[in-house]
Amino acid sequence: MELLHEVRPTVSQVAVLWNPANRVFQTQQLAEAKAAAAKLKVRLQIVEARTPDELDRALTTIAEQRTQALLVLVDSMFGPLAARIAEAAVKQRFPAVSGAKEYADAGMLLTYGPNFSDAYGPAATYVDKILKGARAADLPVEQATQFELVINARTARALGVTIPQSVVVRADYVLK
Repeated sequence: MELLHEVRPTVSQVAVLWNPANRVFQTQQLAEAKAAAAKLKVRLQIVEARTPDELDRALTTIAEQRTQALLVLVDSMFGPLAARIAEAAVKQRFPAVSGAKEYADAGMLLTYGPNFSDAYGPAATYVDKILKGARAADLPVEQATQFELVINARTARALGVTIPQSVVVRADYVLK
């Protein structure tokens, strides 16, 4: 939300796409989005989608509400559909942001979040320990330590959005 605000400071209404079927992870992300929006005095329009069919209806709802931007909460259901979401956002002329690099690769304006690829190695180590008899409850919880800011310059050009230099210099990747 804060990066979106830096890129588009006049945005006052943001649609948030979330999957209520993934309550634990999605609820935490939604709470963080609400807190950031309150701090930035941005109104949120919460739109839910549990299935790909519901996603089409959600995107139609978002377009009808004339939102100024879209925040897509990271979810295993949205990941494979990120290109469809990004295409709809560009068609409606609003920036879409999310928290996983793959979403920027698919065409969203920018993403900021943990490097999920780096998490796969430790996950495999945990599986190995469990298969060797360790109790899952005895293994420590690890949180992400590396976060990536990814900017999709193609999408910025398509939307006519100029990314401030203060954001560009912090980017880990700029997709040309």
